[in-house]
Amino acid sequence: MKNRILIVDDEDDINLLFKMVLEDNGYKVDTFNDPLAALQNFTAGSYDLLLLDIKMPKMNGFELFQKIKMIDDNVKICFLTVTKINYDEFRKKVDPTVTIEDDIENCCIIKPIENEELIKRLKTQLE
Repeated sequence: MKNRILIVDDEDDINLLFKMVLEDNGYKVDTFNDPLAALQNFTAGSYDLLLLDIKMPKMNGFELFQKIKMIDDNVKICFLTVTKINYDEFRKKVDPTVTIEDDIENCCIIKPIENEELIKRLKTQLE
């Protein structure tokens, strides 16, 4: 069975590029550019991994993460960002149990990213 990935990014070109790269590597991918629509259409058990952009209009990636975790506490999540994520902010908004900054690096993808590195990072998260 293919791993299912949901990408939520307000930039259509990012969604399209990531979708093409991931599908070329055997993943089943759905995309949304509106976090509210993504949340409305999300059901527990539908996805193995979510890629959520942090800075989006209407609802940021951290807020979307918190709402999705209420629906499906088992789904794995990677955040997409154009800047490094602040350790304290991440602990406060996402996971207070994170003990070292390396843990944050494992679940955050800084855009732009090389295709091979994206696939490598997602494989690690899905293990």
